[in-house]
Amino acid sequence: MRAAWYDRQGPAREVLQVGELPDRWPGEGEVRVRVSVSGIHVGDLGKRQGWWGSTMQFPRVVPHGDGAGVIDAVGPGVDPSRIGERVWVYLAQSYRPFGTAAEHTLVPARHAVTLPASVPYEQGAGLGIPGITAHRAIFADGPVNGQRVLVTGALGAVGRAALAVARRGGAIVIATVRNPDQVEHALAAGAHHAVDTAGGDPATRILEYTGGQPIDRVAELAFDANLATNLEILRIGGVIATYATGAAEPRIPYWPLGFKNITVRFLSNDDFPEPANEAAATELTAALVAGDLRYPIAARLPLAEIAQAHELVEHGSAGGRIVLDI
Repeated sequence: MRAAWYDRQGPAREVLQVGELPDRWPGEGEVRVRVSVSGIHVGDLGKRQGWWGSTMQFPRVVPHGDGAGVIDAVGPGVDPSRIGERVWVYLAQSYRPFGTAAEHTLVPARHAVTLPASVPYEQGAGLGIPGITAHRAIFADGPVNGQRVLVTGALGAVGRAALAVARRGGAIVIATVRNPDQVEHALAAGAHHAVDTAGGDPATRILEYTGGQPIDRVAELAFDANLATNLEILRIGGVIATYATGAAEPRIPYWPLGFKNITVRFLSNDDFPEPANEAAATELTAALVAGDLRYPIAARLPLAEIAQAHELVEHGSAGGRIVLDI
């Protein structure tokens, strides 16, 4: 099979290779997916670059945890009727060496989620890491019906999914974005209200919108940068569910957090409980089908240009997601 891989960590153009690897067949409880589109997430870059202290767990890695395609083979214990099924996959390269940057990938059958024909492959392909992270950030501490939920970095990959599932869950959803030009995009993506942080003092403007009522939960992209704001806007017993930070070791104001009985939930996608993954997969698929979640696609590149694709993601793309056509 044609695939991309790296045998050592480092910059994309120095370590990524594209060529032929031996074909692989599914084992017990697995399916093989003929990949149509491979998604790229910052977590894939981190594993390849060695960010966050990560090391290579395998001597060779085919990158990317997310993708979409068609099941073309099943292992023992899997219903053969699944052959030919359109699916999106998640955790393809979590504790496993071979992800979706290849013509085929193997995943446990439960990590291949039916993708209805109405949903394009590119929408399912990048859903796993950001979508499941978003769902966990919103629902890990229970239902949100009637609650006030803040989604920071709302037009990012996680943010868009968080807006969609929070609104579908009955929350009053408030978004933060970087500049005024993004406000309308956040509203279109599912927010009831959006605040641009370039305007200064987001806490005051958030509370003005709520009529002074505090926020129940925050899905947080920048734990360090937004901690002071979150302390100001959260209710007693509120939740910060955070999946990223700028400073790796931020200063934490223990007593202010303690006095408000704030829960800080730290999230890492590779190790969510399996029932949470499955609940997220069901709801995210429904959001795609309903049109409540849509990712703008900034670029589609062939597998041979994977290094360029990684660089585009690494440098940030305001236009949307970067995917590989396999």
